[in-house]
Amino acid sequence: MPTPERIAKVERVLAHRQADLRVVLEGVTIAHNASAVIRTCDAAGVLYLDLVAPNPELLRFNEAISTRADKWLEIGVHPTPAACLGPLKKAGFEIVATHLQKDTVPYTEIDFARPVALVFGSEGEGITDECLAFADKVVRIPMFGMVQSLNLSVSVAVILYEALRQRAAKGYAERSRLPAAELERLRKDWLRLGEET
Repeated sequence: MPTPERIAKVERVLAHRQADLRVVLEGVTIAHNASAVIRTCDAAGVLYLDLVAPNPELLRFNEAISTRADKWLEIGVHPTPAACLGPLKKAGFEIVATHLQKDTVPYTEIDFARPVALVFGSEGEGITDECLAFADKVVRIPMFGMVQSLNLSVSVAVILYEALRQRAAKGYAERSRLPAAELERLRKDWLRLGEET
């Protein structure tokens, strides 16, 4: 039986989950990085994480890094960018890709208060042309050093916390963004998961 403290924590965390702010990782092959992203998503109130991974069995999450945050996320695995991003676009999500190319805009110029799917690519190659074809906007994080990239989980954190800042300014962070049926399903699942730990 869940304690009153556990029930209150589940209610509090679910109240901040942003169902219409998603993270998509394409072709990430380093489990350490994927695990760190999972932890970042949970901390930032993201509920849905999508992996575009033709061979997901190769990506085993590191529990010491993720701190088992995967239990509190809805993680989808898709074989191709089209299988992941096509339905999201149809559902009204703006696809915002991070990529090093000339015609990008600073991430701070994006309206993150609307439904957004943020796409991040692999550590070495970035996102593929197939993924880029779905992008409504391509963004960059300004770099001022000799090295022109950040660790994947750091990039995810920088952009997610800008999204949270914008959403908090509109009052989104203080009320549930989940449909009532989904909220109730997650409440039951999370309370059961809490009993297993």
